Amino acid sequence: MALTQMALDSLDFDATVALATTVAPHVDILEIGTPCIKHNGIKLLETLRAKFPNNQILVDLKTMDAGFYEAEPFYKAGADICTVLGCADMGTIKGMIDVANKYGKKAQVDLINVADKVALTKELVAAGAHIIGVHTGLDQQAAGQTPFTDLAAIAAMKTGVEISVAGGVKANTAAQVRDAGATIIVAGAAIYGAADPAASATEITKIAHG
Repeated sequence: MALTQMALDSLDFDATVALATTVAPHVDILEIGTPCIKHNGIKLLETLRAKFPNNQILVDLKTMDAGFYEAEPFYKAGADICTVLGCADMGTIKGMIDVANKYGKKAQVDLINVADKVALTKELVAAGAHIIGVHTGLDQQAAGQTPFTDLAAIAAMKTGVEISVAGGVKANTAAQVRDAGATIIVAGAAIYGAADPAASATEITKIAHG
């Protein structure tokens, strides 16, 4: 079984809240995407936290420096998971892990653009990372890349740490991602671009929960 995560990528505050309202009952985790949190700030997190007490909320900070200092206000405001870049200094990553532990929350390390993902994952597990994020970015997707090869390599390590997979996942690939070892399946455009986002979210969650 895997959890489903819905990426909220719009810059529009009200549209983001409206979409979250439509989709929240049908997914496990609401993700405030990086452009969305940069544009709207912590007020959006506070709004979503108050409106959706039953969902986990991930804030995709993609922190590159000052991990503890940058993430702490978001954990305080109700984030369950914040993200730090795997290509950041290990001190930054450990800072994010430390502040997550302080609040009883989770730190996710995003492997986007990391060259040796297996070697870094060994370090991250040793450092106490809670979630490894296998992430094929939008620009990489446009170039035809997918997360499947990286997922297979990380899952084969059998570290026991949660694995989140993002990068063009749709209903027709969700089962493949789940069976390959993902514990969190992230869908963005497959849900918010659908004619019926709630129905799409329901379908993907049903597959993820397997």
